[in-house]
Amino acid sequence: MDYRKFYKINCGLLLGLLIFGCEPAQQEKVYLGQTQGTTYAIKTISSSKENLQPAIDSVLQVIDLTFSNYNNQSLLYKINQGADTLRVNDMFVEVFKTSEKIYQASEKLFDPTVGSLVKAWGFGATDTLTVNEKQIDSLLALTGFEKVSLLKDQTLAKCCPNIYLDFNAIAQGYTSDVMSKMLKQKGIENFMVEIGGEVYASGMNTLKNKPWTIGIDDPQSPVNERKLAAKVKLSDLGLATSGNYRKFKVDAKTGKKYVHTINPITGYPKISNILSTTVIAPTAMEADGYATAFMLMDLEKTHALLQKNKDLQVLIIYLDVNNQTKQYTTKGFKELIQK
Repeated sequence: MDYRKFYKINCGLLLGLLIFGCEPAQQEKVYLGQTQGTTYAIKTISSSKENLQPAIDSVLQVIDLTFSNYNNQSLLYKINQGADTLRVNDMFVEVFKTSEKIYQASEKLFDPTVGSLVKAWGFGATDTLTVNEKQIDSLLALTGFEKVSLLKDQTLAKCCPNIYLDFNAIAQGYTSDVMSKMLKQKGIENFMVEIGGEVYASGMNTLKNKPWTIGIDDPQSPVNERKLAAKVKLSDLGLATSGNYRKFKVDAKTGKKYVHTINPITGYPKISNILSTTVIAPTAMEADGYATAFMLMDLEKTHALLQKNKDLQVLIIYLDVNNQTKQYTTKGFKELIQK
C-alpha cells in the first residue's frame, strides 16, 4: 500500500469533515405579533443568529406610516383628510399602480376609493351601521379609482377632496411581500410570512425537506371547529383568501345581514353565491387584490380574466343553483394541492 496516498486521502476526508462540522446549523425561528388590526406569523430557517424582531418592527412601522387609515401621522390618513400637496413614497406608488391594474382588469369592481361606503356600512373604524338608501348616491359620487391620479412629482390628485382611499384589500398582502424582500436582503431564502392570512412563502422547509404547506379554510366549517378545504404546496409564490362567510354586520333595526364586500358600482354589499376565493400569484399583493376582486365578480367573468392572466391560479368555493357546495379550480392550482 502507498501510505503517502492513504495519508493524503484520509487527511482530505478529515479536513472536509472538520469544515462541514464547523458550518453553522440551520435552525427555525418563529416571530409572532399584531399589526394592521390582525396578527402576523413569520417562520424562517437559516443559520443566522440575528434577532429579526427589530427589522420586522421597522418594516411594520413604515407600512403603518404609509397606509394606516387610523394613524393620524400616516401618509394615507393625511391624504384622506384632504391634503393634496404631499409627495407619496415609493411604497404608495407600488400599491397604487397594482391597485389600478386590478381595477381595470376587474371591470372597476376592485376599487380602493370604496372607503366612504365601507365606513358607512360599518366596516371601518367604527362598528356603527350609518348608511341608509338615500345616502348611496352621494357616496357613489366619491367612488371611482379614475377620480384619483398620481402626478409626475408623485403627489396625488383627487377630483374631490372628500374621496376616501382604503387599501385594506391589498395592504396586508403587500406587507407580506415587503417583509419577504427584507428577509432575502439578509440572506434568508427559506421562510414563510403570513400577515392576516395573506402569505408569501420562499424556498422550502429544509428541516423537514418538503415545501411549505398552507391550509385553506373550509368556509362552511364552524368558527370554533376549523376544517380545511385543501392544503397547497407553496414556494416563491403569494397566496390570499377572501370570503364573506364570517365577516358581516346585522342591522339591529331590520335584522338584515350585510357582508363586508361592498360593490363600488352599486354601493351595496355584494349578494353572491361565492363563499370564498383563494388566489395564488407571483406576489402576495396581487393574490390579495385579486381575491377581493373575484368575490365581486361573477364566475364567468373571473374565468375570462384568468384566461388572460396565466400567472393567477384560483380555488373558488361557491353554491350552485341547487344550493350545493361546488369548487372551481384552475389546473395550476390543482397541481399545487397536497394529496
